[in-house]
Amino acid sequence: MKLRVILLAAALIFASIGFAQRSQLPTKGRRAEKRGQKKRIALRKLPRQKPLRQTPNYVIPLEEFLARERARPSLEKTFADDRLRRLVRTAPELASIVPLIRWDEKAINILPRPVYTNTLAGLLPTFVMPDISKEDGTVPNRWRIGFPGWQRYDNKKLDAMYAAEHWYDPFNRNQFKGDYPIWGRKTFLNFTGVSETLTEFRRVPVASGQSSNGAGEFGFFGQGDQIAFRQNFRLSFDLFRGSAGFKPVDYELRITPEFNINYLNTRENGLTRIDVRQGTNRTDTNIGLQEAFFEKRLFTNSRNAFRKKKDQDDNGSAYFDFTSLRVGIQRFTSDFRGFVFSDEQPGVRLFGNFHNNIFQYNLAYFNMLEKDTNSGLNRWKIRNQKVYAANLYWSDAFTKGYTMNFSLLYNNDQPTFHIDKNGFLVRPAPIGLPGAHKVRAGYAGISGDGHIGRINITHSFYQAFGRDDLHPLPALKQPQHINAQLAAVEMSYESDWKTFRLSAFYTSGDKDINDGQARGFDAIVPNQQFAGGGFLGSASLADRGLINNSFEGGGTNFLNRQAIPLTGTGVLLFGPNSLIPNLRAGLFQGQANFINPGIFLINAGFDAKITPKLRGTINVNYARFTRTEVLETLLFQSGIQHGIGVDSGFGAQYRPLLNDNIVLNTGFGVLVPQAGFKNIYNGRVLYSSFVNLRLVF
Repeated sequence: MKLRVILLAAALIFASIGFAQRSQLPTKGRRAEKRGQKKRIALRKLPRQKPLRQTPNYVIPLEEFLARERARPSLEKTFADDRLRRLVRTAPELASIVPLIRWDEKAINILPRPVYTNTLAGLLPTFVMPDISKEDGTVPNRWRIGFPGWQRYDNKKLDAMYAAEHWYDPFNRNQFKGDYPIWGRKTFLNFTGVSETLTEFRRVPVASGQSSNGAGEFGFFGQGDQIAFRQNFRLSFDLFRGSAGFKPVDYELRITPEFNINYLNTRENGLTRIDVRQGTNRTDTNIGLQEAFFEKRLFTNSRNAFRKKKDQDDNGSAYFDFTSLRVGIQRFTSDFRGFVFSDEQPGVRLFGNFHNNIFQYNLAYFNMLEKDTNSGLNRWKIRNQKVYAANLYWSDAFTKGYTMNFSLLYNNDQPTFHIDKNGFLVRPAPIGLPGAHKVRAGYAGISGDGHIGRINITHSFYQAFGRDDLHPLPALKQPQHINAQLAAVEMSYESDWKTFRLSAFYTSGDKDINDGQARGFDAIVPNQQFAGGGFLGSASLADRGLINNSFEGGGTNFLNRQAIPLTGTGVLLFGPNSLIPNLRAGLFQGQANFINPGIFLINAGFDAKITPKLRGTINVNYARFTRTEVLETLLFQSGIQHGIGVDSGFGAQYRPLLNDNIVLNTGFGVLVPQAGFKNIYNGRVLYSSFVNLRLVF
């Protein structure tokens, strides 16, 4: 009994404590909580009222409308039973079936909806689709989307995010620079205007001539100081179709006329013209058509070379390999450095690539034009000389970044007689017993250009073979069999802004003019960018017939730039833009001559990127004749030694806009003669300096 009383008392105590704690819960915290919850009221309450069926504006409730629609026969239903999909009906049918539903005669796909004047559904607007046939069908030009003439700041002098286009602005988007189609969506026009101004001062060895310019001059050698000025204007109009940034053009038409003004001031008579009465000054002009061709992409080489098809649906490579045909006056350079042929001549060229652009090829035929004597531009006169060329480029040969070139060329120069504009005989060469003769020479060459690791390397080897029917020098008038070689190698190392370069150049020479073998190497039309030639030009620009570097300002060293006449004869010892002592009567108008002394030259060069706008170059060459027997026979002088001299060149290039639109080139070359050169001429130091300004639009 006592235990029961104790347990009951304990239960009452614990119960009283729990009820006491529960009674304090609403008052915990900063504020006392309100007991109980009020009835929630909806935020929005749709007005609902009983429809007045007797009123004229009576509207059927949604529930009644749906029930009526379900009860109708299937042919009279406005909506289908499955989720009330809309049936295809015309507006008059809907009006007859559901007269109280609003509809619009101009609407398309009218969705019937009952009119509820006092409900949310009745307050919604009626959506009407516009008539698509009456909409504006013009489409924005995709070439101009995203490039408005919008100014970033109100102040017009401040930087603009999008510059407005102007026909005279080549830097921003311009319709005449191929940025927009000239008409349609795929036809473009690219106009390029080039102004090239060359001023040159030089001293070359010249004879005083039969009529000396100065009274009392009795020396064999005269005053060789000269001043030359040349101004060229080149206008190129390029009309093409296709997205050239993604694939080769579908077709292309290019017309490039060039205008030239040249002036020469010498200190001796008989240099500007053969008539000494013409004095020591000459001013001449000429207009030439340098490019006029049509190019058409024939087909796409979509199938991989050197592999079989996997099945009949195998289309081969996904890369855009192609084959194109170009007909007309066009540029072509046979190898990386223009050792054998680099010119603008009329012809036919089949070119393209295959095997995912690993291989590129050219098959070309040129029917050569005569060149103007003083400007070097094309004349409208066929020369009766034909050149055939075939080459193959192999990219990433043996290692990444190294390209090989395999070349075959054939020069068929027919016997002709030609006197140039200044009155000098250039074909045949006025040496020995001159007579019109045929030169048929073939060339087989292998070249390479690229890098192997950190070392940049360029090399070339050519074997010349063929026949010269009636060379004027040999006493025995018999055909001369051509067997001559050219070899060149250049290695360079780049370290930050500095480039160090070593190179060597060799052409074979003839040791006996009467043995029936012509062993002196000569090219067709060389434009050699090597050992101080091709002033800071990119060798890739002269590659694969795309573009060859300009003859104006082509090199800095004396032997690379100047035409050195062989005094006492009517031929040149060295021609411009060529290191080969070929004894031609002219680089452009004379015939190739394979009876010459040849040359061996070694070069050390240094290029520096001084600033982003300023670059400099230094080249020091040491040159020797390979053989001197030909010179001894031609000059009737024995004991001519091999040393030519030390040829040093210095140059600078300034680009104020950090592009090639304005380029200023300047250079200075000095030739210090050695024994062999002194035997032929005298010991005077020869020099050449130039300033060349190039403006491109």
